Amino acid sequence: MGYPFDTPPALGEAVTVAPGVLWMRLPLPMALDHVNVYALDEGCGWTLVDTGFDTPASREVWAALLAGPLAGRPIRRVIGTHHHPDHIGLAGWFMDRDGADLWMSRTAWLTARMLVLDRQDRATPEALAFWRRAGMPADLLERRAAERPFNFADVVHPLPLGFTRLTDGQQVGFGGRRWRIAMGHGHAPCHATFWSLDDDLVIGGDQLLPSISPNLGVYPTEPEADPVGEWLDSCHRMADLAEPRHLVLPGHKLPFTGLPTRLRQLIDNHHGALDRMTAALRDGPRTAVGCFDILFKRRIGRDEFGLALVEAVAHVNHLRRLGTVTAVGQDGGAVLWGA
Repeated sequence: MGYPFDTPPALGEAVTVAPGVLWMRLPLPMALDHVNVYALDEGCGWTLVDTGFDTPASREVWAALLAGPLAGRPIRRVIGTHHHPDHIGLAGWFMDRDGADLWMSRTAWLTARMLVLDRQDRATPEALAFWRRAGMPADLLERRAAERPFNFADVVHPLPLGFTRLTDGQQVGFGGRRWRIAMGHGHAPCHATFWSLDDDLVIGGDQLLPSISPNLGVYPTEPEADPVGEWLDSCHRMADLAEPRHLVLPGHKLPFTGLPTRLRQLIDNHHGALDRMTAALRDGPRTAVGCFDILFKRRIGRDEFGLALVEAVAHVNHLRRLGTVTAVGQDGGAVLWGA
């Protein structure tokens, strides 16, 4: 793998990564402290790929970008690679501000719009039961029950009605290029990636990341889901499209080359985790949370606990689908799994 650009753009600045393509960054208030966004020149304006959170910090950075690298020209189109808030948080704002069109997959748009409208002051009974079944410690479960949970609307501007649907295999044009869409699954349903038919660019979102693996999580909304299986299938399908010449523009970290190698690493990473979990569960039953040390090979702190829990459940669910593990008992309401 290679990294043609070793220094990311400073906040409010842009790096040209290809003719008419600007790479910019927006801040995130978490350990992964940034999201990459891209602007593609349309002559009379810009197409944006992803937007960052809707926060005062993000709006301040966008003010500098719009006045500086984007030269005051309007945003004609916003493309959401997937529904996660760091990617579409300001999509509705650009629609209101500039009359921008929104392009997303139907599943991503429906999911985002539903979550914007779903406001909760306390964790739902279904969420508490899900966490208990996964093995969340009682003290943390009690604390989660008493506090206000994260709401999508906290960092996502309301989405006006109306969008343009993106589908797998579709060809679209923007930024002076023709693009083939390949949908990925696992990290997010119907996650759009874009493969240029006119040069070496691939817009990868969170489906194609260097150096880190995106979270694959199961949530109370679909507790029997198998995102790990969907992720592995998507990686294998995209491996048929990937070529060493491709320059991948990812949702986080640095643009990179060597996509075939990276896809193999992503596949091998999860197979390795599944093998480690299978071996550990042969030695004795564990809850999903009890598999943290096996799955992540490091201590999980409080801030990471939620993402670690949903990913541990995802790996258990995949092993269940394979018939490798089964429920063998309970411990205080938490399911014990054995191989």
